[in-house]
Amino acid sequence: MAALDLPSEVRWSVQAVRSGSGRPLIEVEADRVCATASIGKILLLITLSESFQSGKLSPGTAMSRSDIEPVADSGLWQHLDTERLSAADLCSLVGATSDNLASNALISLVGLDAVAATGRRLGMTRTSLHDIVRDHRRPDDPPALSSGSARDLVHLCRLLDGVDEVSTAVASRVTKWLSTNTDLSMVASAFGLDPLAHGEVDRGIQLWNKTGTNDGVRCDIGAVRQGDETVTYAALANWTPQGPNDTTRDDVLTAMRDIGLLIKKTLAKAATR
Repeated sequence: MAALDLPSEVRWSVQAVRSGSGRPLIEVEADRVCATASIGKILLLITLSESFQSGKLSPGTAMSRSDIEPVADSGLWQHLDTERLSAADLCSLVGATSDNLASNALISLVGLDAVAATGRRLGMTRTSLHDIVRDHRRPDDPPALSSGSARDLVHLCRLLDGVDEVSTAVASRVTKWLSTNTDLSMVASAFGLDPLAHGEVDRGIQLWNKTGTNDGVRCDIGAVRQGDETVTYAALANWTPQGPNDTTRDDVLTAMRDIGLLIKKTLAKAATR
């Protein structure tokens, strides 16, 4: 496995696995459970995709913003004029901008119990979406929106990349939503892709990913393909911020880019064989 120089004051859970061998390219505390901010929304998207595929829900089901308690930070719907969007459009907003308001609307549509059942069925023993997105967490609320381990999340990425537990149609829909993710600031920063348009192959690379950010939290999971080789990865970082000028975030982002560069080098080497 490749060696990494990771900031020691950060709690890491990292794994990257090559599709061909199934062996870890990178592994650091892969079973450690970390707070993962919005990463758990990927289980919500899988639940919605399965519901669309089975006919339980229609992608055209209309949701009204006025029925959802306002929530700030990530997302576009709060800034748009339109009050109503289809469930499929809301999934697109979650995939592209991790839209908090859209996420809460979709949770109200399917329920957290259904999302939890999806996670259990897919073998997520350490990964869960615990709650809706909240501007402020009260003492009685779950302490984190979601949590998970790198090993769990790499397993989930591998399922979406073609293992039988997730149907091809369901997985394709989810990865299409995630291929529009505009946050390429972490592991994905190493690939030099256009953050606003990378759904197709660029520089020989194709990527889909989901990120999660909060104070003291940076997480990036996904799949990177070049030629016939794919690397699925999860890089989770938790730390205690030391005031408004804390520099640990910069160190974390540098380390995540280094993880991406190792993946990029591995894929390039495989492509030349």
